[in-house]
Amino acid sequence: FLNLIASEPDIARVPIMIDSSKWSVIEAGLRCIQGKGIVNSISMKEGVDAFKQQAHLIKRYGAAAVVMAFDEKGQADTYQRKIEICERAYRVLVDEVDFPPEDIIFDPNIFAIATGIEEHNNYAVDFIEATRWIKQNLPGAKVSGGVSNVSFSFRGNDPVREAIHTVFLYHAIQAGMDMGIVNAGMVGVYDELEPDLRERVEDVVLNRRPDAGERLVEVAENAKGAAKDDSQKLAWRGTPDAPVPVSARLSHALVHGITDFITEDTEEAYQEILAKNGRPLHVIEGPLMDGMNVVGDLFGQGKMFLPQVVKSARVMKQAVAHLVPYIEEEKRQQEAAGQDVKSKGKIVIATVKGDVHDIGKNIVTVVLQCNNFDVVNMGVMVPCHEILAKAKAENADIIGLSGLITPSLEEMQYVASEMQKDAHFRLRKMPLLIGGATTSRVHTAVKIAPNYEGPVVYVPDASRSVSVAQGLLSDQAAAYIDELNADYAKVRELHANKKQTPMWPLAKARGNKTNIDWNAFKSPTPKFLGRRVFKNFDLAELARYIDWGPFFQTWDLAGPYPAILKDEVV
Repeated sequence: FLNLIASEPDIARVPIMIDSSKWSVIEAGLRCIQGKGIVNSISMKEGVDAFKQQAHLIKRYGAAAVVMAFDEKGQADTYQRKIEICERAYRVLVDEVDFPPEDIIFDPNIFAIATGIEEHNNYAVDFIEATRWIKQNLPGAKVSGGVSNVSFSFRGNDPVREAIHTVFLYHAIQAGMDMGIVNAGMVGVYDELEPDLRERVEDVVLNRRPDAGERLVEVAENAKGAAKDDSQKLAWRGTPDAPVPVSARLSHALVHGITDFITEDTEEAYQEILAKNGRPLHVIEGPLMDGMNVVGDLFGQGKMFLPQVVKSARVMKQAVAHLVPYIEEEKRQQEAAGQDVKSKGKIVIATVKGDVHDIGKNIVTVVLQCNNFDVVNMGVMVPCHEILAKAKAENADIIGLSGLITPSLEEMQYVASEMQKDAHFRLRKMPLLIGGATTSRVHTAVKIAPNYEGPVVYVPDASRSVSVAQGLLSDQAAAYIDELNADYAKVRELHANKKQTPMWPLAKARGNKTNIDWNAFKSPTPKFLGRRVFKNFDLAELARYIDWGPFFQTWDLAGPYPAILKDEVV
């Protein structure tokens, strides 16, 4: 199987975890992995020597390792044991094996809670606090865990297990948990949990009261019954006599990834908008985009998780697919009525190399197509040379770049510089559109636009893409570009002024030197000479001494901290 998927570059680039209790199987798997491997798992249960031997081999193969909190005495089940074993393993790996810290993934053991045994009540808290300690004291190390273990005492009651997973992940991620093994279908939205159930689950997870387990058991059967009761499951839709507004239903479906009613709800929203002389596009720009904005907000707050966002994207895709025939019919009717529906221009759009996110880009594609633009959507992870080659082959009028993650910003700068080198784009001054969650007006003006003499335009969201494209391709394009350049020049000036400091003439600076009487000067004697190791030092004490200036300067966002966080331009 590993040899088979190694022939597919798009699959081979994804880290592959090899999970086996037999070391010979793990090593055989490592030999077949083209990209990054993850070994699940190693531990010190058979002693340090065997642990080091396995770690050396993993390092030789360039793989990462899941390290269980397990030693010669057994599994760690308390906070103290978890941090002792993890620190010991870290020191062995980093100091003796020279294992890269960033390739260490600790699993501090997640055990079942609410079992009725008092010693188990603090298991979730111990994991969360151990995670916090690892992130503060073992630099570079990651933390993972088998999330479904925490709810094992409620097996057979999926609604309660889902609530436990959701609450546990919410708090564990805040403590620094990087990844987890969990059934994506058994994780809910933190804010959407029934308030009483969430409170009781939180009491259990955080061990806030001695009777927390009993109180959760009291409502467990009701929660299970409610899940089986279709009337309760569909309460978000209202009743035939008092239906919930369709916009609210669409938002709920997007947040929860529910596709069961998305077609009929999208149709209802379309009919409502049509009755007001609206267009199919208005369904996308209105209730559907409103719902996706809720998804974005919840994801940003850590109350939704990536698998849920992917499900939301699928719901959005299905809703848009239902509207496509109406969009095409609208164009046919416009043609029949003699209206000008010829293409307003061709746009090649792509998510840049290194980025796999395309939700926003796909929405932009539909919005532009609804407004008579021909759009060539190249997908995700598209290298610069392919984007430019496609733009030439299609005789495109505009290139659009999208990206969600920070490294995409540098790739966008590279694309702009390559367009400048190519006479096809430089002489035509082909517009370059920039969009995505990490992009901004300031970054576009300061870091991307200077690389290319053609217009480089930041597009904040899908609803603005049409007006920007029309402005760039209209008869008034020159005036539009002049206005854009003036705006960017102002942004760059404000940015440059923040970085500039008054410079004195050299003679004046030398005249202002400190006068020191070296004959009377006595050099202070250090209290300590040599090397000193600080162990178990509370990093929180150092936080207030951290100078964040270099961090902001690296991103060309110079300004005093914390005032820079409130700066309107930044």
